[in-house]
Amino acid sequence: MVMRLEDPNPGTATVPSDGVPTSSSAPRAGSPTRIVLVLAFAGIVVSLMQSLVIPLVPKLPALLHAAPGDATWAITATLLAGAVSVPTIGRLGDMYGKRRMLLFSIVLLVLGSVVGAFSDSLVPMIVARTLQGLAAGVVPLGISIMRDELPAERLGGATALMSASLGVGGALGLPVAALIADSADWHVLFWVAAGLGAASLVLVATMVPASRVRTGGRFDAIGATGLSAALVSLLLSVSKGANWGWTSAPTLGLGAAALVLFIAWGRYELRTNGPLVDLRTLVRRQVLLTNIGSAIFGFAMFSMSLVLPQLLQLPRQTGYGLGQSMLVVGLVMAPSGFVMMAVAPVSARISATWGPKWSLMLGALVVAAGYGFGVVAMGAVWQLVVVSIVIGAGIGLAYGAMPSLVMGAVPASETASANSLNTLMRSIGTSLSSAVAGVVLAQLTTTLGGVSMPSQGAFQLVMGVGAAAALGAFAVAAFLPRYRAAALSRASAE
Repeated sequence: MVMRLEDPNPGTATVPSDGVPTSSSAPRAGSPTRIVLVLAFAGIVVSLMQSLVIPLVPKLPALLHAAPGDATWAITATLLAGAVSVPTIGRLGDMYGKRRMLLFSIVLLVLGSVVGAFSDSLVPMIVARTLQGLAAGVVPLGISIMRDELPAERLGGATALMSASLGVGGALGLPVAALIADSADWHVLFWVAAGLGAASLVLVATMVPASRVRTGGRFDAIGATGLSAALVSLLLSVSKGANWGWTSAPTLGLGAAALVLFIAWGRYELRTNGPLVDLRTLVRRQVLLTNIGSAIFGFAMFSMSLVLPQLLQLPRQTGYGLGQSMLVVGLVMAPSGFVMMAVAPVSARISATWGPKWSLMLGALVVAAGYGFGVVAMGAVWQLVVVSIVIGAGIGLAYGAMPSLVMGAVPASETASANSLNTLMRSIGTSLSSAVAGVVLAQLTTTLGGVSMPSQGAFQLVMGVGAAAALGAFAVAAFLPRYRAAALSRASAE
C-alpha cells in the first residue's frame, strides 16, 4: 500500500508501504509533553459529556416538557451517536488525517453544547446530545496521533494517560455538573461544556501537529452504513429493553435485526477492497482477545457508576441508603478520576517491563477486589469512597494497557480505526452492564412508604456481577500472547 504524507515537505518523514514509520520519521519540532497534555485534555473534555446531564436526569421530563420515557432519549441519543461515529471517524482519520478528524469532532462537540445551551424542549436537546455523542472518537484519534508523533520511550505513558481520560472525565465531571446544577440555571452546564470544547479546539489547532501517516483510498460508505445500522439496532434493544419489555416485539425485533445486519456486514467487509474494518486484522489473537477483554472490562467498570450513586442517595430509613445529595455523590466518585490519572504512568511502566497483558490482568484483579470490598462494606460514605478509589485504580491500570495491546498488533496505517473499535467494545460492554444492572435493580426491590426501590441484596448482586466480570476479563487477558518489546513502539510485521 502506498502511503501519503500529510506533511507538505516530503523530506521530513519516511513512511514505508507497510505503514510503519522508520527512524527518519521522528517527531517534528515541538514539545511531546505539550502534545500529550493537550490531547489528554481533549479526551477529558469529551468524556465529560458522559456525566454532563446525570444530575438533571430526574428533572429532565419537567425541564424539557416531555414524558419520562421520551426524556431518556437525551441519554440514549449520545450513546447511539458515539457508537456510530467512533469506527467511522477512526477510519476517516487513518485515510484523510487524524488531526483533521480530531478537530472536526471537537467542533461537533462545541456545536452540540451551544444547541443544548439554547434548548428548552426535547427535540433540540436530542439534537444537542447527538452532536456531543458524535465527538466520541477524540480519544482513539488522540492515541493514534501519539503513536505517529511521539518518541517510542514516551508512547506507553502517553497512551495510558489518554486512554484513562475516558474514565477521568466522567468521574471528575459529576461533582462539577452537580454543583452547577444545584447552584445555577441548568443551561450553564452546556455553556461550560462549550467553553471547554472551544479551549480544546484552540489548543489542538495550535499545538498538535498534523499526523504524517495516511492511507488515502476510497471510504467504505456501505460498510459504515451497515455497521452503524447493526450497532444502533443492538444498542437500542439493550438500552430500551427495560422500558419496552425484554420480550416485546421492538426489543426482540431489533435484536434479531442486529444479528442479521452484523452477519451481512461481516460478509461484505471480507469481500470488498478497502473495507471500513479489516476483519482479518481483528481476528489476530492479540487484537481479538484485547477487544473481548475490553468489552468485559467495560461491563465491569460501569457497575460502579450504577450502584454507588443510588446507594448514596437512597433514604436512610431503608437501613442501607445513606441519604446524601447529588453533590456528595460527585465528591465520592471524583477521587476515582484522580486515581486513574495517577496510575496511568504505573500501568505504562508495568507494560514496558513485563508487557501490557500484565497491566490488564492486574487492573482486572484490582477492580474485582474493589467490588468484593463493596459487597461487604457499603454502610458508610467513607467505605464507598474506598470502593471508588480501588476500582478507579484498576480501571487506570487496565485502560492504560489496551492501546499498547492494540497498537502492538496492527500497522500504523490502521491505528485510528483499530483503537476506535477497541473504544467501541468498551462502550458496548458498559451498555450491556447498564441493561443487566437495570434488570437486577428492578427485580430485587423493597418498599418504603409505598415506594418501591432496589434492595440491599440487589446492590450486592450487581457488585458481585461486576467482580465476576472483572475476573472474566482477567481470564481472557491470560491468553494474550507473550510480551514483545518491539510491539510497544512499532506495528506487528505480520
